[in-house]
Amino acid sequence: DPGTRWRRAAVFVLPHPSPIIMANRSVLQVFEAYQKARVNFVQTVAELANRPENIEALQHAGAMSLLRPLLLDNVPGIQQSAAMALGRLASYSEDLAEAVVSGEILPQLVYSLSEQNRFYKKAAAFVLRAVAKHSPQLAQAVVDCGALDSLVECLEQFDPGVKESAAWALGYVARHNAELAQNVVDSGAVPLLVICVQEPELSLKCIATSTLSDICKHGPELAQAVVDNGAIAYIAPLIQSPDAKLKRQVCSCLSQIARHNFDLAELVVEGEIFPKIFNLLKDVDQVVRKNAATCIREVCKHTPELSQLVVNAGGLGVLVDYVSEIKGTNRLPGIMTLGYIAAFSESLAQSVIVNGGVIPLSQALDTEREDHLRAAAAWSLGQIGRHSSEHSKAVTDASVLPMLLQAYLDPQSGEDLKRKSKRALKSIVQKCLHPPALLPLLSVAPLNILEHVVGQFAKILPGDRAARRDFVSEGGLETIERISEHAPEGSDLRKHIDTINACYPEEIVKYYSPGFSKSFHQMIDQFEPPIGSE
Repeated sequence: DPGTRWRRAAVFVLPHPSPIIMANRSVLQVFEAYQKARVNFVQTVAELANRPENIEALQHAGAMSLLRPLLLDNVPGIQQSAAMALGRLASYSEDLAEAVVSGEILPQLVYSLSEQNRFYKKAAAFVLRAVAKHSPQLAQAVVDCGALDSLVECLEQFDPGVKESAAWALGYVARHNAELAQNVVDSGAVPLLVICVQEPELSLKCIATSTLSDICKHGPELAQAVVDNGAIAYIAPLIQSPDAKLKRQVCSCLSQIARHNFDLAELVVEGEIFPKIFNLLKDVDQVVRKNAATCIREVCKHTPELSQLVVNAGGLGVLVDYVSEIKGTNRLPGIMTLGYIAAFSESLAQSVIVNGGVIPLSQALDTEREDHLRAAAAWSLGQIGRHSSEHSKAVTDASVLPMLLQAYLDPQSGEDLKRKSKRALKSIVQKCLHPPALLPLLSVAPLNILEHVVGQFAKILPGDRAARRDFVSEGGLETIERISEHAPEGSDLRKHIDTINACYPEEIVKYYSPGFSKSFHQMIDQFEPPIGSE
């Protein structure tokens, strides 16, 4: 049949594969299995290292030594995953970070920063950051392996993720001490970080600003190096950013610049942060509010002129609201700012009083449980009340003196709280001319405070008839006479008591003396009434 013959002719048999082809396929399968196993291994370890409960087991299993050769693998994905796993291990503890250093992993990471693709650069920078964050010694190890130059080169890369990773690693190096921060500056990182602040990516702006803040905090020279590269002009406007994380870092960086001296603080002010930064004191983000208050504090503390600038810009009312509304540690910069402003002059202290600053400070002294917060409140109240009798009265009207005395006498109070409470108490008492505020202290104050309290009565009573009368009727003179029994001859306390006694007739003084009641009864017993005639 012609059709059948045609179909038979169309059928052909494929040749059998040669032994060489079969052998090559077997070899390739082995290598493919090895590559898949490596990929699976590094990806699994990287995932396991992301959970803290697995770290110890990975360490005991020798994950570090197994990951190290994979950093030089010929498959980029394996390199990246190995670096990521090492970074997570190093980030977990200082011991594991030291193992990365002792395993001589850092040099090959630094080499790869300039040779590999952007994904590996980010992973390598992550490892360097994870090592540097633990201690100055480990950060120095990162510097010693030549990482700074490679990280600075990464700041010039096109990819924003690479820039961000490099900036982050540089920040972890710089944050430890001035020497490491100077190394970062000397590497040429600052101008590139300032450029990063100008990039459109929010996360890059945030990390670059944070790194500049870590550089600035160590000293005026380092802060000046940042300022000289025009950082303030680009950072200061960002306080109006809608992003909370960026606002946190901006306020932190500006405060680290301003804190060192008047000239740097003035440059921050020239960045036109006032009154814009006052809006951040009411931000929904608590850290933004705290950092903004810290920045204002670092500006105010240098001179009366800078404090007056804050007052003139309308900052006092917002600061008082901040101290009233915030509780806990975040309250501290607001408390300190009010104290710095009040410390400079009577007029500035009066501005704090007029804006209602005494009440929230007294509440902080009374209700906060942390000693450092109560100590700050005590110091600020002392700065307000030390200027004049009017300032002192504004403070004593808020019942501050008993609070300060209680803080000073409380055995649970720390030394700093006791010291600041004692100083504030003395400075307020020495200006106080309001007897009702001083009178309760007569019966409870220790001798070193009592001397100042009695001294104030010695100033008030000679020229005030009504005060002399009230002093007797409210038990003050009787208390003074009891105190006189323990006042050493020739002491200031004895002199003050003698001045007070001289304000009253001798009979009145004797009447309120502790021994008078006994002698009074003796006089009654010894008196013989005349016998009348019948």
